[in-house]
Amino acid sequence: MSQQPFTRRGAIDLSSLKRPAQPPAGAGGGGAGAPGASGGAAPAGGSSYAVSVTTQNFQQVVESSMTAPVLLVVYSTSRVPESVQYADDVAALAGQYEGRFLAALVDLDAEPQIGQALQIQQVPVLLVLLDGRPVTQPIPGVVPSDELSTLLNQLGQQLTAQGVTGRHQPQSAAAPVEGEDDEPAADPRYAAAQDALANDDIDGAVAEYQRLVDANPADAEAAAGLAMAKVLQRTRGADLGAARAAAAENPDDVDAQTLVADLDLLGGHVDDAFNRLVELVRRTAGAERDTAREHLIGLFAAVGNDDPRVLAGRRNLASALF
Repeated sequence: MSQQPFTRRGAIDLSSLKRPAQPPAGAGGGGAGAPGASGGAAPAGGSSYAVSVTTQNFQQVVESSMTAPVLLVVYSTSRVPESVQYADDVAALAGQYEGRFLAALVDLDAEPQIGQALQIQQVPVLLVLLDGRPVTQPIPGVVPSDELSTLLNQLGQQLTAQGVTGRHQPQSAAAPVEGEDDEPAADPRYAAAQDALANDDIDGAVAEYQRLVDANPADAEAAAGLAMAKVLQRTRGADLGAARAAAAENPDDVDAQTLVADLDLLGGHVDDAFNRLVELVRRTAGAERDTAREHLIGLFAAVGNDDPRVLAGRRNLASALF
């Protein structure tokens, strides 16, 4: 699966959905919420960060993407039976990110109107929504879990770089997504850094994130934001082709190699970035090795220390050092 870059697209057209009046809380009609259930809006796929989508709650689910991304999966038991398991897999994976993503599962057999509103041509299909809009091209077919994990990690990195730190709250079986006041607001601590990034003031974002890290070194969100903002700062105005050519001509030049590693990271080629610097550490010594090692540790922070690729990168770094 190729990288899915963010692209701002038009908002989803909800006009084809004739939404019936919402029943009172606790009234009948809410199913168990598993992907096969027709109309349930409770947590789906056994995940606290998943919801079954109906015409009643579809608009609220879309609006919840104003807080953090929504992974909208459209599946069909009758057309593609294996798509049910795929929907469960997406829900389980979303749960691993603890609110960074919400899996929204649409049973096309039960909710054909939603398929019409989304102009679905095939199932299963995955759409990533942010700010009420698709931010990637539709991703058709059953995507292997490792590729899907890579995609979500890449999206998470881009969100961090853009200062987007909102998270969904766990879904309660007794409380469908309603778009009420319990939706988490963006953490005000990061507002200044987010505003700076929105205004393309990368230096200002670095300064704001640095202030937060200085005040609380245990703030993982601020540390990740600072690391990614520094990557943006270092790569500002860089030409990828020229950078790669310089790195190829000077394989032991620390500046040339770290620049390409930064560009690879921003392009979603995380393993390539890590491997390049691990090999640079292996080939160099003294101050140059220290610089390469510290740069790689900074990239680990930008991706997130719990990411499996970071764990593997740390093992490879340890091997290169000894």
